[in-house]
Amino acid sequence: MSLINDDLQDLLLAYCEPENELLQHIDRETNLKVLMPRMISGHYQGRVLSMLSKMVSPRRILEIGTFTGYATLCLAEGLTPDGILYTLDINLELEDMVRSNFAKSKYNDQINYILGDANATINDLDEVFDIVFIDADKKNNGTYYDLIFDRVRPGGIIIVDNVLWSGKVLQEKQDKDTRNITSFNDKIADDKRVEKLILPVRDGLFVIRKLV
Repeated sequence: MSLINDDLQDLLLAYCEPENELLQHIDRETNLKVLMPRMISGHYQGRVLSMLSKMVSPRRILEIGTFTGYATLCLAEGLTPDGILYTLDINLELEDMVRSNFAKSKYNDQINYILGDANATINDLDEVFDIVFIDADKKNNGTYYDLIFDRVRPGGIIIVDNVLWSGKVLQEKQDKDTRNITSFNDKIADDKRVEKLILPVRDGLFVIRKLV
């Protein structure tokens, strides 16, 4: 899903922070045991998420779409000592793996892993968030964005993954999934309540800063 060639990707990895042993383990186990392992954020994108989180120093993070927990732990690296990260997912089959991964981390006590339909579980959270990371079913990006917007503090950031969709957003004739991505991107471009930019990291990260 990377938009750059392998040689340049290797160079970028050589100049960023190394992947710790737990993240290496999660990456390896995901690729060995889980369907569609390409959904994992991976080393470089993980370091981007970690850096953004550390720059914000969030007390509250919301992640929509846990998968195997790689991005969760990267985002957790920026939490304040009293911070909490809520991560929402619907895949019950991955629960044991995810809980085991979190249990190996020093952030385990700061992670609240919630299973269920995010459209419902978001409404159960009485929090104001500093960072929200949306990386779930892409057709609902706009729905999740609308659900969480008023729960993000002014100056907080929303990060949305896969917004370049392997470059398919450039195609004149788009399939349904690509049209959904493009429609969401257009929605954010037209939203005057935020500052925004797309980082061409892996499959595209939309970084959105709430103004009011």
